Amino acid sequence: MTAFATPQTSSSFVIPEVPDRARMRRETDARLRAAMAAQGVDALVLLNNSNVVYATGANWPLGDAGLAHVERPVAVVLAGDPHPHLFLPFREGAAAESELPADHLHGPVYLEFDEGVRGFTRILADLIPSGSTVAVDEYTGAMLRAGATVFPAGPPTDAAAVIGPAKLVKTPDEVSCIRTAARITEQAIVDVQAALAPGRRQIDLSAGFVRRAFELGATANMLDAIWQVMPATKAEGVWTTHGDLALPLLSTERELAAGDVLWTDVSITYGGYCSDFGRTWIVGADPTPAQQRQFTRWRELLTAVLDVTRAGATAADLARAATEANDGAEPWLPHFYLGHGIGVSAAEMPMIGTDLGAAYDENFVFEPGMVLVLEPVVWEDGTGGYRSEEIIVITEEGWLPLTDYPYDPYGN
Repeated sequence: MTAFATPQTSSSFVIPEVPDRARMRRETDARLRAAMAAQGVDALVLLNNSNVVYATGANWPLGDAGLAHVERPVAVVLAGDPHPHLFLPFREGAAAESELPADHLHGPVYLEFDEGVRGFTRILADLIPSGSTVAVDEYTGAMLRAGATVFPAGPPTDAAAVIGPAKLVKTPDEVSCIRTAARITEQAIVDVQAALAPGRRQIDLSAGFVRRAFELGATANMLDAIWQVMPATKAEGVWTTHGDLALPLLSTERELAAGDVLWTDVSITYGGYCSDFGRTWIVGADPTPAQQRQFTRWRELLTAVLDVTRAGATAADLARAATEANDGAEPWLPHFYLGHGIGVSAAEMPMIGTDLGAAYDENFVFEPGMVLVLEPVVWEDGTGGYRSEEIIVITEEGWLPLTDYPYDPYGN
């Protein structure tokens, strides 16, 4: 991963080179059902794409796999049924990945429309036993318009209390999927960085990345690739309500110029599991001494965080280590975080150093199998700043790296 941070070897957490998807589905399903039991939930109704991926094992190519859309898949998980019900407007990915029985694979339910909600209400009445406790993760406008008719037994509880805890700890096969997604991303990035030059457009970089990532086996492009040209000073940047740097900004047809400092951020999925890649590049130039010092500081910050990262540490331990190494200032953007989880979403719980507050960070204890993306930021007006991301998995002994991409042009 890096030349300056030494991962802790682990005999207790072995990542398979190739994920066993059948075993992964058994283990993630067991985690989800245990979380349902802990919350006293008899039925889950899931609309969020990432939650459907987790609950069913299905995955599909989308322009943005994390957002809702008219042709959304929907999952219904019943405590007394060993298989989830999956409603899809397409079949690509369903049969091969989810291996659900034929009577649990259904056609689409268009929940953005009143007609679709009325039809889905009848389906739920047939599927969910009377008196069941139901949890839902999202509502469409049409579902809200329908009111109590969708769930006549009473308002559902929030499915986040079920699926959030289930997703926190990854199985070794899930980690293998994340690592494979990261490897695909990094291989595609090699070609993108090689093409970086004055006169290239941001969208040219995006096109090259997406094409190469899918050639290498990506399932979906999780977000529009970010190749953000950073301002020389905060005052020259886009105005923000929080008074700090704006990130992310959409890629455009802007032509890159020599000396531009780019903060990159891309994510794809492999088998439904995400990568998250971030580096700082300079277009057609080497770092200035000031920029090189920023990279050195960033390495020091990451090392300080990794030195305290292990099972049993808290999110607050990591935030304190980063802040102390940065002379008492928090080295991350105020609207983001020092780090976050990753899995079927590019950014999921836990979040480290957010407005969830200090009490949340103090009380969140890391367990083996949790996967984190660490992304400290170093800023000094006049330089364009430095930001990179690293993915690690927590082990009993410490952590293991899932990313391995150099830091050119700053060094390896």
